[in-house]
Amino acid sequence: MKRLFSILAITCLMAIGTVNANATTAFASATATVTTVTQDDAAAEDLTFHQELKKRFIEGGPGFMGIVLLCLILGLAIAIERIIFLNLSTTNTKKLTQNVEDALNSGGIEAAKEVCRNTKGPVASIFYQGLDRADEDIDAAEKAVVAYGGVQMGQLEKNVSWISLFIALAPMLGFMGTVIGMIQAFDKIEAAGDMQPSLVAGGIKVALLTTVFGLIVAIILQIFYNYIIAKIDSIVNDMEDASITLMDLLVRHKK
Repeated sequence: MKRLFSILAITCLMAIGTVNANATTAFASATATVTTVTQDDAAAEDLTFHQELKKRFIEGGPGFMGIVLLCLILGLAIAIERIIFLNLSTTNTKKLTQNVEDALNSGGIEAAKEVCRNTKGPVASIFYQGLDRADEDIDAAEKAVVAYGGVQMGQLEKNVSWISLFIALAPMLGFMGTVIGMIQAFDKIEAAGDMQPSLVAGGIKVALLTTVFGLIVAIILQIFYNYIIAKIDSIVNDMEDASITLMDLLVRHKK
């Protein structure tokens, strides 16, 4: 009898151990499955911005989307060139004015002109033109400063109008692509002879992608355009203030 109880006890322990092992294996398998599914979902959702942009670009069609992309590339190229030029044209006006005044007091007109020659920027160029006419009279110097100021302002605003053109052109090309896409969608409906939702949805989706891309291009270029205009206004204000200061310096030097 005792031997029978011992056998039963051993059998029960082995059965419990087997159940626990099977449960552990099943739990591990379920965990691995859940982890794999989660990773797959994350990989599917973790679509990079460039991949999504490329996908939408291809769906929108290479025709109008390519033209809008060309507007973006040309607009950014001009904007970057203008930003570099304007940053190089920025001058410490107060320091330049002080150096010119010190040169006028110590070495006269020629020393002040040498200071302007060694300084980059439109303000220094305007100072040089005014000092170059200072031997004649104050009116001649003032006219030279005003005339050369207009020349420098034209150089600052060079090619900026092209950026505004691309800002206006990109959305219009997008709208044109949308209209053409809608026409093509209705042509498909007419050819099919049935109002199928898939035909309408697909055509409208492709049509609207060109508008979205055109608006994105216009927004990006508008930000750069506003920065460039603000930078030009700042430099022009410095030029005007420096011109007035130069006239005052020349008047005091003549005395």
